[in-house]
Amino acid sequence: MNPLTQSKSTTILPVLIALTLACFALSPPARAVCQEGCLTNNNTVQGDDALISNNTGLNNTTMGFVVPDSTNSDNILATWIWRGTGSMNRERYSHTATLLQNGMVLVAGGYDTNNGPSFASTELSDPASRRWTATASLNTARATHTATLLPNGKVLVAGGIDSNVISSASAELYDPATGTWTATGSLNNERAAYTATLLQNGKVLVAGGFNDNPSTSAELYDPASGTWTATGSLNTARAMHTATTLQNGKVLVAGGQDSNYSILTKAELGYHHR
Repeated sequence: MNPLTQSKSTTILPVLIALTLACFALSPPARAVCQEGCLTNNNTVQGDDALISNNTGLNNTTMGFVVPDSTNSDNILATWIWRGTGSMNRERYSHTATLLQNGMVLVAGGYDTNNGPSFASTELSDPASRRWTATASLNTARATHTATLLPNGKVLVAGGIDSNVISSASAELYDPATGTWTATGSLNNERAAYTATLLQNGKVLVAGGFNDNPSTSAELYDPASGTWTATGSLNTARAMHTATTLQNGKVLVAGGQDSNYSILTKAELGYHHR
């Protein structure tokens, strides 16, 4: 072998090896599929059969069944996929569904045929088993009522359309510990299709609704005494509206139908005035 050629080969070979090793060092590591329970880069995967195929961003939260890609940072939800779960024991609409502190969902009342009458049956959904089980019936059949989870874990159900197809003023409490309903103080005014909003002080604000016609009246339920007291009326009579407690403690009421049964754009704020 030519001594000059041998010298060049001896010099080039270490350089090629060094370059190859450098390329491997700079290449990103292979990323494995992150399945449920896998946490990388502060990402969180939640939901039955949740799956992330690529979670290169930071602080992603993926919920649902299959999420094919969450490559951007701070994603909250990439994809929702729905699938069937256990069916209720009874057909119903215009009912209420309330998430209890134990994770179960309480469904109460409603209609099962057009134009009623309402009924009193209730049932519980267990998200873990995806099954529904009957629980104690309401004392009063009702639909288009409200159900509010109280700070003590009980559920306040009030008003609505009863089995005689008239607005009701009755109210009752569901106790998840015993699975029973007990009567509590009645509303001052019969009403249906109204709103009930849990306030920061633990009281429940009820506003508007139908009693033959949309109403402006509002009242407060005190869980400590089990009684209702009238409070400031709405500026606009309305029913089938919404009411939302804001972070500052005020309540935003919006939309619905007015006393002429016209659909509203109007909104107003309610707050405690000292």
